[in-house]
Order: sequence, then structure tokens, then C-alpha cells
Amino acid sequence: MTHVTDLMRPPFPAERGVESYNLKLGMWVFLASEVMFFTGLIGSYIILRFGVSEPWAAPNAVLNVPLTAANTFLLICSSVSMVKAFAAISDGDQKGLKFWLLMTILMGAAFVGVQIFEYTKLIQHGFTAAVFLEGSLMAEHALADPVKYGAATAGLYGSTFFIMTGFHGFHVTCGVVSMLYLFFKKALPGKYSQHDYRGIETIGLYWHFVDLVWIILFTIVYLI
Repeated sequence: MTHVTDLMRPPFPAERGVESYNLKLGMWVFLASEVMFFTGLIGSYIILRFGVSEPWAAPNAVLNVPLTAANTFLLICSSVSMVKAFAAISDGDQKGLKFWLLMTILMGAAFVGVQIFEYTKLIQHGFTAAVFLEGSLMAEHALADPVKYGAATAGLYGSTFFIMTGFHGFHVTCGVVSMLYLFFKKALPGKYSQHDYRGIETIGLYWHFVDLVWIILFTIVYLI
């Protein structure tokens, strides 16, 4: 008589599944949801900007484009350093992993710091998420040249600007905090190896996504 366990045993060797592990698959699913989130934000911005009849402020009139361009370059460099960190641990180079991961953390933190500085200066000049503050430098410019500074759409421009860039800045901050955790808990004690570096690969996917989103945001908000 056939034993019960024989009935439960598969007749053929099980085929290999998708070459992915749970952390990586989970990150891809999360990034897919983030794509939909940022697509909604960016799509709303485009519709609002080009759908209104009143003039929209020229980006170089309100925003510090050169500063943000340099900050964008810094974020792109951090994406490169993340690739270097991944390549280092793939080769079993512990020192390279620690160095390049630390560089990524520092550049990511610097990006957030520059963004906070930018926000501070914009608010000081009267550019807020609601209106140009009365009596501020921005309000005076808008009064002198309402078309160039988009006086009629100041609130709409400010709200969309701070929401999109603010949410992205929040994502960058979360990435920096996550990398700090990996650096002190995993990389620094040498817990990653040439055969197990899943955490680095997973956070790398997230960081490259954040970098790509910012390139899109910088183009449509600061350049167009």
C-alpha cells in the first residue's frame, strides 16, 4: 500500500522560481505603488499649470535654478556612489562598501540640507504654499511684473511646488535614514559578504528610483 508521504511527494523535481527574493520583490512592488503616486502628483501639476488661463510664474524668476541644478548633480553623484557600493560588496570588498555607502549617505543628506536652505530662502522672500506674503520681496516683484511672477496663480504655483518637492525630499530623507541603519548595523560590523548583500541591493533600487523621480521633477518644475 502506498504510504501517505509518497502521495504528497511531487512526481518531478520542482522547477526553479523567479530569480528574486522576498526583500527585492517587496521593494519592486513598493516602487510600483510609488510610480503611481508620483505620476498622480506630476500629472496634476501638468494639468493645473497648462490648464489655467492665467500666466504661470517663470521658474527662473522665483526659484534658484543654478542652486538646484548643482543639488541635482549631487543627487546623481550619490546614485553613482550607490552603484560603486553595490559593485564593491559584489566583489567582497568590505572597505569599498563602507566608503561608497558613506559617500552616498553624505551626499543624500547634503541634498536634503540644500533643499531645506532653498525652502528657507523662498519663504523669507515671501514665496509660500498659499500666496506671496504681503510686503515681501516676492510680492513687490509680482506687483511690478504680474505676468513674469504669475501673481494670479501664486497660490496654485506655491502649493504644487511645495507638495511635489516636499514629498520627494521626504523620500530622500527616508532613504538616508535607511542607509544609516544599514551602515551602522550591517556594513560597519562586516555582516555583508560577497554572497549576501541583499540589503544593499534593495536600498539601491529605492535610491535609484528617488534619483530618477527628481530628474523628472527638476525638469518640469525648474526648467520648463
